[in-house]
Amino acid sequence: MAIPDYQFIMLPLLKLTGDGQEHAFRDAVGALAELFQLSTEERRELLPSGKQAIFDNRVGWAKTYLSKAGLLDITRRAHFQITDKGKELLATNPLEINNAYLRQYASFREFTNQAKPTDEDTATPILQGEITPDEQIALAYQELTQSLVDEVITQVRKATPLFFEQLVVDLMLAMGYGGSRKEAGQATQATNDDGIDGIIKEDRLGLDTIYLQAKRWQNTVHRPEIDKFIGSLTRHRARKGVFITTSSFSPGAQDAVHTLDMKIVLIDGQQLAELMIEHNLGVTRKEVYEVKQLDSDYFSEE
Repeated sequence: MAIPDYQFIMLPLLKLTGDGQEHAFRDAVGALAELFQLSTEERRELLPSGKQAIFDNRVGWAKTYLSKAGLLDITRRAHFQITDKGKELLATNPLEINNAYLRQYASFREFTNQAKPTDEDTATPILQGEITPDEQIALAYQELTQSLVDEVITQVRKATPLFFEQLVVDLMLAMGYGGSRKEAGQATQATNDDGIDGIIKEDRLGLDTIYLQAKRWQNTVHRPEIDKFIGSLTRHRARKGVFITTSSFSPGAQDAVHTLDMKIVLIDGQQLAELMIEHNLGVTRKEVYEVKQLDSDYFSEE
């Protein structure tokens, strides 16, 4: 089955603790994964941040919400057990536990800064949707980043060819290539021939060089352009090349670089903008939000 949302996990998690014993979070995650028959791939699927498995994150939030309602007690780091209130709830054989259900508990309403529900809004979930707060933050970040990517690509396409050439050099420098700005600029200006737009050092010592081709295009780059670049690299006895475009590459263009002895990297408009954002080129920092979590080690008295 697909990875269940965190609200669907609440009741199975509470039932798991119904034996009254202390449970380790990691063991609970494994037991619930078996219960839901999740595949290895599903267990490994990560949040957009890439720092935690989606299922682990959802089990964690289910545990947090149950504990805020007073149904689970956090006994020590990464361990928890059912409370008397939780046992009383299980005795009623509930069909489902979700955010709306938990609003009957004052501690949960206080946690979510919600007033006691009226008859009209009892069925309204406190959180809309089926994703955890961590996932909401990650998705919002992705949307903001993609919007910025689109803006960056549009702006780069409006730039002059000379500015685009400078941008490519600045990006390579920001990524750690090229030595100094002066050396990199001289290199690109001196080699605008034979299908090569620039030569840049791979490292500050100049132990190897990378040949550049940059196309400020709207149209898709097809295989003939890549073949020309490969031919130019061959004539220069080059082993490494980077082809950068503000558009995209056709499948044929991408296939052209897969079976070569030399190493050629293709960077399309989307990746170009992402790299500019990652290395703070042409963008400025707007806001910084720190998302913190409890340091359980600090409170450990063992």
